[in-house]
Amino acid sequence: MDRSLRALWALRRAWESGFGRHARCRGLDRGMTTSEYAVGTIAACAFAAVLYKVVTSGAVMSALQSLIKDALDAKF
Repeated sequence: MDRSLRALWALRRAWESGFGRHARCRGLDRGMTTSEYAVGTIAACAFAAVLYKVVTSGAVMSALQSLIKDALDAKF
């Protein structure tokens, strides 16, 4: 196993044996707050905008059209 991977697993075990277990028991991990929802929503919208721009670009549109045309013209 890679040395850095072993270090990550050791860190995870230390977290779960220490604070992580106690935080779950005390109910500190109850979900996202309003600000986290806002940041997540903004990030999702930004990702959707970038994805829309990529999919509607000329190169991707022509590739998709070519793919569909080749699929429809396939001989069985």
